[in-house]
Amino acid sequence: MSIRRFALGAVALALLAALLWWGKVSWRPAEDAYPDQGPVIAAVDGPVNWALVRGDGADFVYLLASWGSNGRSTRFHADWSDAAKAGLRRGAVHRYSLCQLARDQATNFIAMVPRDADELPPAIELDLTEDCAARPARATVLQEAASFVRAVESHLGKLIVVRVSKAFDAEYKVSRAMDRPLWLSSFFFLPAYGERPWVMWEANEARYVDGVEQAVPWVAVRP
Repeated sequence: MSIRRFALGAVALALLAALLWWGKVSWRPAEDAYPDQGPVIAAVDGPVNWALVRGDGADFVYLLASWGSNGRSTRFHADWSDAAKAGLRRGAVHRYSLCQLARDQATNFIAMVPRDADELPPAIELDLTEDCAARPARATVLQEAASFVRAVESHLGKLIVVRVSKAFDAEYKVSRAMDRPLWLSSFFFLPAYGERPWVMWEANEARYVDGVEQAVPWVAVRP
């Protein structure tokens, strides 16, 4: 009898764990509180059915365009065009590297992103990544990042959004120094870091979205 109870308890726990997992990977903020929401998608997430993405509650999409001084998404331009055809607003993201010069990274990003009056503000992604172990001084990082921002804004004619991780902001206090809209990350709960109010909230770092093969970040815009 005790063995049967143990087995039933194990099954119940497994079902609860499965429900919690499904809740995490499917959760997004309430639409009435945050009307504008959408995913962040890179080429590694596989082929995208943009009509299904639109039908799963996306109003916009941010596409990873480039990283470092020479990394480029092989599908960026096709996805940029196809997302628009599905009725989604689009923005481009550059994944910044502490190991490479800002001017070279800006050149790389600018070469990828079309100048389009309807596009969303471009975004620079700042995080402490394993592929770059360098930790330059704060003054150097802020000076270089500012150089990247100036070049991109001058070319695209829009203020850049700073997508900064909690770890990076703790290390370099970017949200204090860079007077640009902030894109912060925190699952389920509102972000508790950053020196200024956020404009974009990455509410789920791994949500399964209809039409996308892999779980992707899901973002809500402050109303």
